Amino acid sequence: MPDQFSAVLFDLDGVLVDTETIIGELWAAIFSERGLDLTPAEITRLTSGQRFEGVMQALEQQRGWKAPEDFLPMLDQRFNGAFSHVPAIAGAADTLRALRAAGIPFAVASNSEKGRLHMKLRGGGLAELVEPHAYDPSLVNGRGKPAPDLYVYAAAQLGAAPQRCLVVEDSVPGAQAGVAAGATVWALLAGSHILPDDEAQLLDLGAARVLRSHAELRAALGLRALA
Repeated sequence: MPDQFSAVLFDLDGVLVDTETIIGELWAAIFSERGLDLTPAEITRLTSGQRFEGVMQALEQQRGWKAPEDFLPMLDQRFNGAFSHVPAIAGAADTLRALRAAGIPFAVASNSEKGRLHMKLRGGGLAELVEPHAYDPSLVNGRGKPAPDLYVYAAAQLGAAPQRCLVVEDSVPGAQAGVAAGATVWALLAGSHILPDDEAQLLDLGAARVLRSHAELRAALGLRALA
């Protein structure tokens, strides 16, 4: 473990569980039903790492589309039904076990709503490795990423200063949050939703390095997967 890090803070979607493709397909269906014609790349850019409110705000600003009153409850229902079983990112469980074996504190800080956050962890088989250190925006008065609050809160729960934390992210809002919190941000582009310019964009935002797999992440941290 590099000496400057005393804890590791993970994003969830696209970093530990490969849900972004599922999320993109759900959004595509919802947008299509409402006459919003977006390409898969546009959907990824619009929704990756964002809370529902952020997506709706961007739609209003960029497309002049205002969500009806029943839109949020409909989103909750549609998304809650999608995450009973989700694939974990290859090697994610190995990384968490290696951190635990090395005595290195870690947590998950996600923009997911509380119920869906824990549903995804259970669906990906990671709940026992992560909980109770899984944190959502409701714990910081709803100030999710790109605000730094969620990562600052997660660091405090582990007894670590944000400046001594490593944040592992894959999205623009998440990288912005980690940098704003004062943490070191590494981009992990191991999910199925990655776009060609993601690496350059995340480096421009302040990510210190880009990794392509959990095996690379463990190697960079000096960890070995347990047999």
